[in-house]
Amino acid sequence: MRKPVVLITGAGGEIGHGLVTRLAPAGALIITLDVNPLERPLAKLVTREFTGSITDASLLDRVLAEFEVERVFHLAALLSARSEFTPTTAHHVNVGGTLNLLEFAQRQGESHGRPVTFIYPSSIAAYGLPSLADKSAAGRVREDQYARPTTMYGCNKLYCEQLGHYYAKHYKQLSADVIPRVDFRCVRFPGLISAVTTPSGGTSDYAPEMIHYAARSERYDCFVRPDTMIPFMAMPDGVEALLRLAAAPREQLTRTAYNLTAFSASASDIRNVVLAAFPEASIGYAVDQKRQGIVDSWPADVDDTAARNDWGFSPEYDFSRAFREYLIPTINERYKDQTKRK
Repeated sequence: MRKPVVLITGAGGEIGHGLVTRLAPAGALIITLDVNPLERPLAKLVTREFTGSITDASLLDRVLAEFEVERVFHLAALLSARSEFTPTTAHHVNVGGTLNLLEFAQRQGESHGRPVTFIYPSSIAAYGLPSLADKSAAGRVREDQYARPTTMYGCNKLYCEQLGHYYAKHYKQLSADVIPRVDFRCVRFPGLISAVTTPSGGTSDYAPEMIHYAARSERYDCFVRPDTMIPFMAMPDGVEALLRLAAAPREQLTRTAYNLTAFSASASDIRNVVLAAFPEASIGYAVDQKRQGIVDSWPADVDDTAARNDWGFSPEYDFSRAFREYLIPTINERYKDQTKRK
């Protein structure tokens, strides 16, 4: 007998860590798939750890043969900064890998006779506003507006949203009474800010980078203009959103892809709150035109009414709480601990 489990790809990242540490104590049997082995404390919480790539169809066949997957959290991806330098590889991993997972979920659903819930994190990068004037006039952008991404990562994410919709609504749907085998559910994350992981050059990383540099007493030059405005969300709210969407009754969902946001803030807003916490910090501006252009193409705010109405999305961290209660104290304590260890 195959065991019913939850599959998490890209489980070694912070979202994956958050999902595993929330699901395991609740009794879920978890299997993971990541290109790198999990850290030992996390590995202890999972039923089985597979090390490999989502582009390896034979590896997925092994999972299919051994386990009955009821839910998939597909987090594995080549992220935005690297995708711009290696667009062909990005497409292979982000699109080809996702298609592998969708086909895997379809076969799982056909095998055990009920839909597999497939949770997919998309991104604000799926948007592409043509100019700053359009961005200013757009207001809160809905899911079906300005979906013309300007980056390979954004193109990948938008296309995978459409692939998921196809598998959920049209693939093998030869008649109205055929039950879909893939229950695809997607969120478009805004800029996710973490207090735990170190920024790695992502397009929205200027927000946490200001805190990290200030906590280390190092000068920081922000790579976007002071007036640059995009929506953000604290990482704990991102993890909670995925879990809440996965648990929502299917009949309540009116979309396959949902906007999410917690607050919008300008680079100068963020600089001011960081300087209030670190008065001696030195934070200036040195605009990177490539990254500035990408951020300018993203909405200043998004309309997440559907997520709030359909499945009760309600973030705990607004701008003030995210920085004053979560990000600044956690990051500051991290560097104090490092200093003590030295």
